[in-house]
Amino acid sequence: MKPTDLVGATPGPPFTITFDGRRLDALPGQSIAAVLWAAGILSWRITRGGGRPRGAFCGIGQCHDCLATVNGRPNRRACLVTARPGDTVTTQEGNGHAGFDE
Repeated sequence: MKPTDLVGATPGPPFTITFDGRRLDALPGQSIAAVLWAAGILSWRITRGGGRPRGAFCGIGQCHDCLATVNGRPNRRACLVTARPGDTVTTQEGNGHAGFDE
């Protein structure tokens, strides 16, 4: 039984987003973290201090472990950002400002 069957949900038609160039299916209302989890992706950021992998931890926007670059904007909390058709998500390195002039 699918999760949508358990709650009687009838989501709208699926759409795609990309993560590091990989096309992923998404449903309306899913957070970017949920889309990544559904695709088996558990890490989408690496720390600047040691290159350690990070993904969603708290899932409610408090811990900041799920930061991702979404449509070129770094430091977006993937657990809070709703996926939109055509979104481009990329792995974020450190604070997300590598390559930007300061």
